[in-house]
Amino acid sequence: MFHDEFDGSKLDTDRWATCYDWNRNGCTNSGNDEEQWYRPGQVSLGEGALTLRADRRATRGSDGETYPWASGMISTGRDHWDARPRRTFTYGLFEAAIRIPPQAGMFPAFWMMPASRYTPPELDIMEFLGSTKRVLMYTHWREQDSERKVRGTYGPVNFPAKYHVFALRWTSDELTWYVDAVPRFRVTEPERIPHVPMEILVNLAVGVPRSPPTTVDSAEMKMDWVRVWQQ
Repeated sequence: MFHDEFDGSKLDTDRWATCYDWNRNGCTNSGNDEEQWYRPGQVSLGEGALTLRADRRATRGSDGETYPWASGMISTGRDHWDARPRRTFTYGLFEAAIRIPPQAGMFPAFWMMPASRYTPPELDIMEFLGSTKRVLMYTHWREQDSERKVRGTYGPVNFPAKYHVFALRWTSDELTWYVDAVPRFRVTEPERIPHVPMEILVNLAVGVPRSPPTTVDSAEMKMDWVRVWQQ
């Protein structure tokens, strides 16, 4: 079993990196045109929870670009491109208790990426994109040299009001997503189910699908715990 209850005062760096596998003095996901540069200082622990904080603050990235926001993320991946991932998983039950921010313009996610660093496949256990009231659940796969994906949704629910448990059961022949222990989406088509080692990622991206309003200068995503069971 892999788990973290986030009860300490600092992040366990034996379990977590604070960037993608292409970490070099921070990182971003340029494929989504996101507005944040991830920095370790945007990740903190306190009162038994992990906090990923986004701040409207011009941040110079190591890629030479300046980003209007700084934010936080964690991953079970590498410290740099040539290192080994901390933990990878092939099949299991993955769940986390997360409270998303209420502010518009945020893109919180709990998801999985191949240890090869090349997608697809990809498993999105939860995403909130353009709404805080409807959770999105995806599997991505490759078909005839093109990326395909299928989406499940659940809501409306006032998700920012409290913690919710988002989970995915991944087996060799089934994907089932849960919200608060109730199954909400299921995929059984063989070509849509990945069979490769994957890393866990939790991040608070900014500016997808649109920028936060000018009245928003910060936001916080909180995670009480994360657990993985494998047979």
